[in-house]
Amino acid sequence: MPSDPLPDWVPARRRQIGDRIRAARTTRRLSQEKLGELVGLDRKTINRIELGVHATSIDHLLLIADGLDVPLADLVG
Repeated sequence: MPSDPLPDWVPARRRQIGDRIRAARTTRRLSQEKLGELVGLDRKTINRIELGVHATSIDHLLLIADGLDVPLADLVG
């Protein structure tokens, strides 16, 4: 991790991605717990990703996109 603080746009983009994940999850009527079960993450991790407070890995984003049956680009675009 860089020693300098992250630029403001990084946490803002994480929140945008989290908002897209939440929207896709609620459209599919999945709880955070159910999505977590589908992708092998706990509910708290899903919650932190949706809030944009967790710097998640690309692997987790790929799993979430697959679990929601949406292209990754729809979540991060």
